[in-house]
Amino acid sequence: MKRLLLWLGVFGALASAQSYQVVDARGKAVEVRSVERIVSLDGITTEILFALGVGEKVVGRDDSSYYPPEAQRLPSVGYQFRLSAEGILSLKPTLVIGREDVRPKEVVEQLERAGVAVVLVPATPSVEGAKAKIRTVAQAVGRVEQGEALVRALERDLLLLKAFQAQHAPKGRLKALFLYLRSPGTTYVCGEGSTPVGVMALAGLDNAAQGIRECKPMTAESVVAARPEVIVVFKKGLESVGGLEGLLKLPGVAQTPAGEKRKVVTMDDLYLGSFGPRAGRAALDLFRAAYLQEGFVEVGP
Repeated sequence: MKRLLLWLGVFGALASAQSYQVVDARGKAVEVRSVERIVSLDGITTEILFALGVGEKVVGRDDSSYYPPEAQRLPSVGYQFRLSAEGILSLKPTLVIGREDVRPKEVVEQLERAGVAVVLVPATPSVEGAKAKIRTVAQAVGRVEQGEALVRALERDLLLLKAFQAQHAPKGRLKALFLYLRSPGTTYVCGEGSTPVGVMALAGLDNAAQGIRECKPMTAESVVAARPEVIVVFKKGLESVGGLEGLLKLPGVAQTPAGEKRKVVTMDDLYLGSFGPRAGRAALDLFRAAYLQEGFVEVGP
């Protein structure tokens, strides 16, 4: 009996040692009991999970999770802003991780009521926000040291960015306009608070969409009034309007300084659209494309 009690005590201590708490973007202390089956609800979180070395534990992802390429082999649970609890629960997750603005909010509540640990990560489009994302994900999966290594790598990339910008300092800052495109009839102008505009600022570009918060429907008047010298778009967005020629046919675009010079930079959606481990490299590539190259430039990850 004493031996049995001793064994049970040791087993209980080991079980409790395997669980830990993580304070997520809600300020909520989430108890994580297992990371054996992870479902990731956005592309940047998926990227961080693989960079931390726990990609083999990810059993599901959302539609925006296509980097690294091996993530595409995982089953999808839908898009991060149009989720259903049923699809996620069907994968029997022990941990679900996504952005703090994941939608609908009811899905998070349903998952938690089902006993699943849900950790929400910060979505702030800034360098500090990127570090917070990395650290929150790293804590959630018990890879704190690896998370700090990712943060240090990001900081090194930012130092390289600053050094390159100093070496190739332009005479003046360019005004750039980010357009979110999903079809010729679904077009938006994005301003402060949107992640691509945050990367543009890091790259040394001034936001031409002054007075606009987040994204608003694009009009010819708003585009012409912004007078951008560079137009920045997602690669998939550009494809959705028929490429560069299709973009120049959208209302107001051809009448801007950028349109007249065909000065358009297109970048991979996840590379430009997420402040994560590659933010420094993305900003450096955008700086090169905007300031050191003429005309239309396509930037890869």
